[in-house]
Amino acid sequence: MSRFEFSGRQDSEVGGFEFKTVKTLAIALVVSMACAAIATAQAATPQTLVYCSEGSPRTFNPQMGSDGPTFNASARTIYNRLLDFKKGGTELQASLAESWTVSKDKKQVTFKLRRGVKFHETSFFKPTREFNADDVIFTFHRMMKKDHPYHTVNGGVYEYFTSMEMDKLVVSLDKVDSHTVKFVLSRPETPFLANLAMDFASILSAEYGEKLLASKTPEKMDLEPVGTGPFKFVRYEKDSQIRYERHEAYFEGANPVAKLVFAITVDPNVRSQKLKRGECQLIAEPSVLDLESLRKTPSVKVVEREGLNIGYLAVNVEKKPFGDRRVREALALAVNRQSYLDAIYQGQAVLAKNPIPPTMWSYHQGTRELTQDVAAAKKLLADAGFPQGFETTLWYMPVSRPYNPNAKKMAEMMQADLAAIGIKAKLVSYEWGTYLDKARKGEHDLLLIGWTGDNGDPDNFLGTLLSCAAVKGGANFARWCNKDFDKLVVEARQTPDQKRRTELYLKAQEIVVRERPWVPIAHAKAFRAMDARLKGYVQSPFGIDSLYGVELLAK
Repeated sequence: MSRFEFSGRQDSEVGGFEFKTVKTLAIALVVSMACAAIATAQAATPQTLVYCSEGSPRTFNPQMGSDGPTFNASARTIYNRLLDFKKGGTELQASLAESWTVSKDKKQVTFKLRRGVKFHETSFFKPTREFNADDVIFTFHRMMKKDHPYHTVNGGVYEYFTSMEMDKLVVSLDKVDSHTVKFVLSRPETPFLANLAMDFASILSAEYGEKLLASKTPEKMDLEPVGTGPFKFVRYEKDSQIRYERHEAYFEGANPVAKLVFAITVDPNVRSQKLKRGECQLIAEPSVLDLESLRKTPSVKVVEREGLNIGYLAVNVEKKPFGDRRVREALALAVNRQSYLDAIYQGQAVLAKNPIPPTMWSYHQGTRELTQDVAAAKKLLADAGFPQGFETTLWYMPVSRPYNPNAKKMAEMMQADLAAIGIKAKLVSYEWGTYLDKARKGEHDLLLIGWTGDNGDPDNFLGTLLSCAAVKGGANFARWCNKDFDKLVVEARQTPDQKRRTELYLKAQEIVVRERPWVPIAHAKAFRAMDARLKGYVQSPFGIDSLYGVELLAK
């Protein structure tokens, strides 16, 4: 879309000039025709982009979220962070911070903040100043300090900040001057910078917070959001749509499209139909069953990339008889994972063997492959004292996720595989929130679950999902605590040299493969479908959608 803005009135005025010579008349005619062409193109360029999202946001404050719909609707539209990831990749780049320095002991990180960044002016808030250090302090102190006036507002649950133990890592956050802040850490933490580029670290407006406190409506902070990002929040119609307008004063430049609409559409088939009818220009998480039809539609384009994810079966080692490694190995040998890929992923995934995806640095190519071997599985069960097998429960997710599109069908197939070695598995499921709550408490025996990476660092998988601390935090669904593994992960987290970190993570993966707290199933490909005229969209490795810079070309 051209940045020039010509109105019909301006065009008529150009055509109405009185020129004295043929030469000047010819020039005027060319200018008039060019202006008219630009004006026509401008008028024909769609000014509203409709994104069909797969669900409603839980909040408009990404500090308190942990799901894609929340991050897409808030962090990717309304807010910025000190750092960000380069579009389509995992490389860090400056955002609200212009630069940063790390002390020799790796325990102090100082950020120089960008000047001239403007907050949104909305119908409910008019800022009187630009972004500065006070906003960074306000944002992180809200999560860090229990006596902060906003700490308990709207529940006060900061999942990422707490689960990554950043409340123990960050000793203090100090304001050096109006455009400089310093984080003081309790220990070196190599993933720290990447963590600050994650959605939960989005920067809020301290001035807006003060205004809401004064009006005794602090809850609006997370419901009527104000940020520095490319889009301004207009209104939210619950479970229906979210409307935004572009932030004209955005520090990276105003977005090409003036208006953005999130059309909340839970059913993936309905999302596909809306795209075909032109009711939305981009859809989240198209069903693998719809991909062939979408690809055959001339007006539609489908893009894909290897997913930074894993779907797996968590084996609760706190429940008998799964504390025995031989039983866990028998489970892994009993299941026909390739049949799951064929029937459920429609071939749009690769078999997993490690707890991190093959697209991530430090992935261990040399760990042994896992293949079905029913005879070997039966022998292992007999050696463990279960020649006739045993009874257990197998939990499956009630929702479709990128790493597992149909958990119920997978559970049914897995149930049959386990029966072949004498394990009778009763299938169990709950509403999604209840499912997660019960699983975090360790109530399950066998659990189908998965994970999509947030920052491109192996610690985001290994440390977050399999460490001893993660058992207490609830993210380690296997309830598996191995001291040798933990020592490697902790050392890797505190080591700045990536070569050394890789060596440590390779050893850590070998322990996981040997001990089998998980049965790794698949790394699924990630898909997006869009109007063929859409320009500027880049697929993220994190399964989120940034719509800044995206536009729809005229027909």
